[in-house]
Amino acid sequence: MTIDNQQFLDALLHGDRTLASDILKKVHREGYSVEDIYELLIKPALYQAGVLWETGKISVATEHLASAVVEALLNEMYYHILSLNQKKNKVVVSCVENEFHQIGSRMVADIFELNGWNTSFLGANTPTSELIHFIKDKEPHILALSLTLSQNLSLLDKMINSIRKELPDISIIIGGQAFNHGGHDLVDKYEDVRLFENLKSLNSCIINNC
Repeated sequence: MTIDNQQFLDALLHGDRTLASDILKKVHREGYSVEDIYELLIKPALYQAGVLWETGKISVATEHLASAVVEALLNEMYYHILSLNQKKNKVVVSCVENEFHQIGSRMVADIFELNGWNTSFLGANTPTSELIHFIKDKEPHILALSLTLSQNLSLLDKMINSIRKELPDISIIIGGQAFNHGGHDLVDKYEDVRLFENLKSLNSCIINNC
């Protein structure tokens, strides 16, 4: 089956949750994994919606509508994500402070949970001080940070510096749409911070105990 990204995008932009859900379910029945659906169906549609908003072809309200439909679809997918093979590994997944786009981080959290990790998803705009406090309490093996807007790269840099001062041994991974527009020099500053450009590479790393 060929995935019809345009039909899916149209459903999101029109707020047609029923059609969008039907497309997603059909793709899943055809044998596509959760990771495939996220990477090949949902991510391209969200990216295209962002481009349409940036170029003034859709309103902020329409972009928010599309995002709301996607979040509802992720909730529908959750029963496919629950893993019976629970591990002791723990991960905290969060957006950078002042980052209000949380769908990418939600998909990252789902990929970890799909692989049996004990996952704490904190969502959008998590203050750095509160994140540090939460990490100290939960003691995760990995901290995953998501960034959608490239103008928040400097905030990510400050956040990593603050976390490193308090928690020098925590493994940090980062990713998000912001890195489509640069930011790799920021990653190069930190020897122990890893950038994942897509969910497929992240999933492969988790499977191989990265």
